[in-house]
Amino acid sequence: MSFVIKPPVDIKPSEITPEHVYQTRRRFMQTVSAAGLVSSVPAAALHRGWMDSKGFTPALASEDTITPRGYATSFNNFYEFGTDKNDPAELASRLTTEPWSVEVSGLVGKPGTYDIEDLLAGVDLEERIYRLRCVEAWSMVIPWIGFPLKTLIQRFNPLGSAKYVAFTTLYRPEEMPGQRSYFSSIKYPYVEGLRLDEAFHPLAIMAVGMYGKVLPNQNGAPLRLVVPWKYGFKSIKSIVRIELTSKQPPTTWNLAASNEYGFYANVNPTVQHPRWSQASERRLPSSLFNGNRKIPTRMYNGYEEVASLYTGMNLRLNY
Repeated sequence: MSFVIKPPVDIKPSEITPEHVYQTRRRFMQTVSAAGLVSSVPAAALHRGWMDSKGFTPALASEDTITPRGYATSFNNFYEFGTDKNDPAELASRLTTEPWSVEVSGLVGKPGTYDIEDLLAGVDLEERIYRLRCVEAWSMVIPWIGFPLKTLIQRFNPLGSAKYVAFTTLYRPEEMPGQRSYFSSIKYPYVEGLRLDEAFHPLAIMAVGMYGKVLPNQNGAPLRLVVPWKYGFKSIKSIVRIELTSKQPPTTWNLAASNEYGFYANVNPTVQHPRWSQASERRLPSSLFNGNRKIPTRMYNGYEEVASLYTGMNLRLNY
């Protein structure tokens, strides 16, 4: 069983879905779904491999303009392939994503190593249109395909003593050239973490696709986290390990520069990065005519429903 995803450098302009076409297809699916004619998008929209047998419930209309797919898959941070924004798109095609398994350990009743097919068995996929806010003060709007992180964690029967969940990215320097760089500013493998109540919030998802297709390698295939109220570096990619712990786990960027990157990393326009303001953001893509299209940054990236998770906390100290 295999599926092949073309990197953006191999995608012809005719294969990049224009935004108006994508939006038209979305409106059609919303209409027929509301009418009870379908419950999910036909699996053919997801193309190959194990996702062929699945569909996904389409998202409702978004108030935000969706970033064109070709841009979202060719401009991003994935330091495992390099520090330039186009490095992931240019170099991730060599990454092998089949077979893929995830080790589950720590404070769970069902530890073990699970094939990704087993993790997705019986899971109902759904589309979520989320704003992605990078700590570098740029943002996009991306339609992800995935399922609640809570659904996954509960499968492993978390123990009552579990308070945090830790994630680890694949370490494979022979396929991920950024991991063997002598000039890397971070230590590999990449690690991230959440409080368990954050992980259980309905907005937190595990994504396996975007724009109606399986995740491209450069965007974190085949399994990544998406936590829309936090800065993008919290949404760890290409996950191979999940561990439940009683203590706050280490996180890569906090280890690299604790004065710049906190554990929580909630989007907060009132807390500046030491080297730039977080009060506004550039909504990408930019162009010759709107290169400085800035918009105000919203608290929690506009997802105010998570505010109760941080009641009583000093968000300037717990950044």
